[in-house]
Amino acid sequence: MIPSPSGQFKKMATVNKRRKVDSEARRFQDRWKVEYFFTEIQNHCVCLICQETVAVYKEFNVKRHYQSRHSTYDKLTGHDRSEKLKQLEAVLMSQQKFFIRARESNENATRASYEVATLIAKNCKSFAEGDFIKECVMKMVENICPEKKQEFANICLARNTVARRIEEISSDIKRQLTSKGVDFDFFSIACDESTDLSDTAQLLIFMRGVDDEMNVTEELLDLQSLTDQTRGKDLFVSVSSAIDDMKLPWNKVTGIITDGAPAMVGERSGLSTLICNKVIEEGGKAIKLHCIIHQQVLCAKHLKYDHVMKPVLKTINFIRSKALCHRQFKQFLLDIQAEYEDVLYHNDVRWLSRGSALQRFYSLRKEIGEFLETKGQPMRELSDPIWLADLGFLVDITKHLNVLNTSLQGKDAAVNQLYSHLKAFGTKLQLFIRQLSQTQPNTIHFSALQEIMNSFPQDNISAQTSRYAADIASLAGEFKRRFQDFAAIEKEISLFSSPFSVDPDDAPDQLQLELIELHCDSELRSRHQQLS
Repeated sequence: MIPSPSGQFKKMATVNKRRKVDSEARRFQDRWKVEYFFTEIQNHCVCLICQETVAVYKEFNVKRHYQSRHSTYDKLTGHDRSEKLKQLEAVLMSQQKFFIRARESNENATRASYEVATLIAKNCKSFAEGDFIKECVMKMVENICPEKKQEFANICLARNTVARRIEEISSDIKRQLTSKGVDFDFFSIACDESTDLSDTAQLLIFMRGVDDEMNVTEELLDLQSLTDQTRGKDLFVSVSSAIDDMKLPWNKVTGIITDGAPAMVGERSGLSTLICNKVIEEGGKAIKLHCIIHQQVLCAKHLKYDHVMKPVLKTINFIRSKALCHRQFKQFLLDIQAEYEDVLYHNDVRWLSRGSALQRFYSLRKEIGEFLETKGQPMRELSDPIWLADLGFLVDITKHLNVLNTSLQGKDAAVNQLYSHLKAFGTKLQLFIRQLSQTQPNTIHFSALQEIMNSFPQDNISAQTSRYAADIASLAGEFKRRFQDFAAIEKEISLFSSPFSVDPDDAPDQLQLELIELHCDSELRSRHQQLS
């Protein structure tokens, strides 16, 4: 007697016999459009007449639906049937477009809200400015394209919405930065500590990282508020927290750039020292650098020329400190049709303001002298050719310094580019020294000084040029002293920026063989020349 199969075997047999619709690979047939008025939408078989869906791509099911519900359409044949198909497809398309337009309109309104919130944050405006911006936009729309008024009205720029958008953007940037940080081969950080209006110390931490495809990412890593002391170890705790929160490995830190404050650069307990020690403990190596722009400003302050600056600032403050005097001065310039309509304030915090204030004062020196005479406050220095020559020299050299400062600013600048600007300026200073030290001084690059010398030919102003050359030599020495840390890594900078010009004997031992291979590769040399 043969035993009957168990319940489990019966179930398996049933499963094997069951038809698997997915495995049959059924597809929509184009002829069903004309024969049954069906179409395919997102892998579904849809009736064009009633918009119902047939679950399975099977002609029997499609035909049964058509014959049971829409058999009256059988009377349409040939051209009439094709025209009816086009009509039904057009109706369906218009319905789809309506919903697509509505969805796109909502998406565009949301995207515009995010864009405006980003601009509000970047320009440090109040979150409540969103309502005012929308009011302005609506007035423009009413006059330019009133038919789109509703689309613009859907853009929400309420204060709470703008705040939420900015928070979401901030979170998204942090997520992106965290994702990119995983791929960083190396990264460096820059730190700057300042006190806000509420006497709270704010530590800004910037980061620049690079991956194996030389994609550079530069972003604000964190803003840490310090409510207590701001010693080196306190700053280090804040920086460590920011780096650890982003899950960045310490052994990939290659440099720390600070503003030169004692808490930042202290040899034993400064922030840069503590970070370099931490990197060494993790198996890496980092260098300490003083912010290149900040050092340039400190070098510019080396030329004090107080005997020029103090009278200039005193005069500017006399004109602008009292409202009546200021109004009268502006009206005086307007009456005589002067080149400029006012003098400029100088602020030590705004580094470029010194040059701007000096240039404006120099351009209006005659008008200022006349105005002060009417006020019974004559400025005797304006009639002294030597003082005017000093003013002209200071205006010119400060202009050159401001040009250098501007060239050092900007995003995504590499250290080799910044250092090349510094070297070029050092070469310019040597040129100025040689030209001003000649028996017949060449003042081609000092237009203001040249103008004063031409205005007072009888006075021996050219004798002062040797003093100016000495002052420039002192300035050049200050630049050389302050930028010793960059000069110490000049070989590494050259290896990075122009590897084909570096002698393999001067390269680090671990790079010499690779550098030789690079020098002998004519294709890479040609590509390097094309890109540079």
